[in-house]
Amino acid sequence: MAAVHQLGYAPNFNARALAARQTHTIGAVIPTMDNAIFARGLQAFQEELHRYGFTLLVASSQYRPDVEAEQIRALVARGADALLLIGYQRPDEIYEFLDMRGVPVLTAWAFDADEERPAIGFDNRLAMKTLADDVIALGHRSIGCISARIDDNDRARERVEGVRQAMTEAGLDVEHLALVETEYSIDNGSAAFAQLLQCQDRPSVVICGNDVLAVGALRAAQQMGLRVPDDISITGFDDIELARVVEPPLTTVHVPHREMGREAAKTLVGLVNGNEAVESRELSTTLCLRDTLGRPRLPSG
Repeated sequence: MAAVHQLGYAPNFNARALAARQTHTIGAVIPTMDNAIFARGLQAFQEELHRYGFTLLVASSQYRPDVEAEQIRALVARGADALLLIGYQRPDEIYEFLDMRGVPVLTAWAFDADEERPAIGFDNRLAMKTLADDVIALGHRSIGCISARIDDNDRARERVEGVRQAMTEAGLDVEHLALVETEYSIDNGSAAFAQLLQCQDRPSVVICGNDVLAVGALRAAQQMGLRVPDDISITGFDDIELARVVEPPLTTVHVPHREMGREAAKTLVGLVNGNEAVESRELSTTLCLRDTLGRPRLPSG
C-alpha cells in the first residue's frame, strides 16, 4: 500500500472493463441541473449505486429531445452498463438503438401500468388530480394552470390532464382552464402568472406544474400586492426544499424523490446483473397542504 500511495497507482478500469465486459458505470440523463427538481432523487440514486460498486455519469438534456438523444448515444459509447431516463416519451429509434446495443433502461419520475418498459416512479396524472380535487372541493371554479411545454414532456402533459380530469368529474368545463406553457424557472413562473391575471375570467387559483414555477407565481402575486391565499391561491408540485422556506409555505404534492432514487439504483443493478424478475414499481405521492391554498374570495356586492 505504501508503494501504491508513493507511485500514485490507480486501477486501469478500461482493462478491467474489457475483461469483465462491464464498466460498472450507470448513465443518467436528466432534463435540467438548473434547479433542485431532480437533485434529491439523483443524490439517493448515486449513494445506492456506490453501495453496489457502481459509478454514476450524469448528463442534462435541457428538456430538448435532440440533446437527450445525443447524450444517450454518448453515454452508451462510453460504456455505460445501463441508463436511467426521465419519463417515457422519446423517439422509437432511441429505444431501438438501446435494444440493439443490449443496454438496459429504467424510467423514473413516471409510471404507467400499460407501459412494458420497467419504471420506478409515480402516476403524474393521479398525483395532480388528487391536488386538483382538493382545490375544487374548496370551491374554486375559475382555475389557471402554469405548466412546462406539454408536447415533448409526458410528465407535464399528464399533470395538466390530471387537472382537466378533476374538472370534468366535478362538472366544470375544461375549455375554461386557463393554461400557460413556459420553461421551468422562477422568472418564467412570474411572467406566466402575470399573463393569467390578464384573462377576462381571472382565476381564483393557479395550479403550477412544479414548485419552481409556483414560487415564481407567488413572487409575482406579492409584487402585485395580492394576498396569498386571501386574494388568490397558488399550488406547486414536487415538494422541493424551496416549497417549505418561502412565505407563505407552498401547498404542493410531495414526490418520494429519495425512495425513487434508491429503488431505481437497485433495479438497474439487477438489470445489469441479468435479473429477469425486475418489475416496475409505482410509488405513492402525498398532498402537502400548507398556506398558499384557501377558499376563493367571494365576489364583492
